[in-house]
Amino acid sequence: MLAQCNCGHLRAMCSGLPTRVSICHCLSCKRRTGSAFAWNASFPEDMVQIAGAYHSFSRKTDSGRTNVYHFCPSCGSTLFYHVEMRPGTISIPVGAFADPDFSPPTVELFDDRRPGWCEIDLS
Repeated sequence: MLAQCNCGHLRAMCSGLPTRVSICHCLSCKRRTGSAFAWNASFPEDMVQIAGAYHSFSRKTDSGRTNVYHFCPSCGSTLFYHVEMRPGTISIPVGAFADPDFSPPTVELFDDRRPGWCEIDLS
């Protein structure tokens, strides 16, 4: 599976299926995505090959831990990130795969911060 930034200069080739597909309503994810929640797929690091230049920044999460986000220096798209509490894992925003049939989320984080109008069915 191929994920890429908006301009295509930064790519992630993932072999196999994600170990987790989640949505997160934390304020950090809302600010990072500019949306009501983030939809992410997680893979073991050895299943992801990164191609292209990227810049990184660290941010404290709502839980107090640090995530390191990696983004394209040309278009600014965040393509992948590392979560402190999940070492050995790379997470990728599902939108970067541009696949309308991508696996639905099975995990919801910070659901107490979900907007009242947003209904999520994890069944």
